[in-house]
Amino acid sequence: MLKYTKLYFNKIAEILEDVERTQGEKIYKAALKVAETFEQGKSTFVFGCSHAGIIAEELFYRTGGLAIINPIFNPTLMLNTRPVTLTTKIERIVGFGKVILESSPINKGDVLIIHSVSGRNNVPVEMAIEAKERGIYVIAITNLSYSTNVSSRDESNKKLYEVADLVIDNCGVYEDSIVEIEGLSQKVGPTSTIIGAAIGHSIVIETANILLEKGIQPPIFHSANIDGGDEFNKKILEKHKNLIHYL
Repeated sequence: MLKYTKLYFNKIAEILEDVERTQGEKIYKAALKVAETFEQGKSTFVFGCSHAGIIAEELFYRTGGLAIINPIFNPTLMLNTRPVTLTTKIERIVGFGKVILESSPINKGDVLIIHSVSGRNNVPVEMAIEAKERGIYVIAITNLSYSTNVSSRDESNKKLYEVADLVIDNCGVYEDSIVEIEGLSQKVGPTSTIIGAAIGHSIVIETANILLEKGIQPPIFHSANIDGGDEFNKKILEKHKNLIHYL
C-alpha cells in the first residue's frame, strides 16, 4: 500500500539532498544579493508563468516570509485563467515578457527571481534579458536536465539559464515528473513546485541570517492568526512600505 507515494517521497528527499549539496553556494549567493539589495533600499521581485508562478505566490506575504519580496503577476498567466490552456499560448507570445516587466514597479538595482522549469519560453527569457539591460540582477530557478535538452522558443535562441546572472538548478529530471507506474507510459509526480518552494524559502532563511549577522533586523512576517500577529505585521508593512509593491 502507498508504495508509489513512498517512492515519490524518497525521490523528493534525494533531490533536496542534491540541491543542498550542489546548489548550496548559489542559494547563499542569492541570499547575499537579496540582503545587499535590501540594505541599499532596493526591492526584490519574483515571477513565474502558470505553475511556475506558484513559487511567486509562495514567497510573498506569508508567515515566516520576507515582507519585501514582491510578486509580479499577470492575470493571463495565472492558473485561474479560463480556459487555462491560454497560459500555455500566452507565455510564448513574442514581446510579452518585456511588456509585463515594463508594467511592474521594478527598477535598476532591484533583484528579479524568475522561476521557469524548462526555461525555454518567450516570456521568462525576454523578461530576464530586458531586466539585465535595465540593470536588474536576475536569479533563475530552473531545471537544467530539462532545459539543456529542449530548444529555445525565444527569438534570441537562448534559454533562461543562458541569460540569468545567477542560475540555481532544481536538480529535477527531464519533463519534471519522477514516478514510473507499471502500465502507464507517462511518469507522474512533478517535483519542481516542492523543490522550487524549498529553494525560495532557503534564500529567505539565509537572507534573514545574513542581515542579522550585520545587526539588521530582517522584516519577517508573523502569522496573522496568532495574538498580536496583525499588529506586528502592520508595523513591518508600514516601516518598509517603500520596498513593498503588493499593497
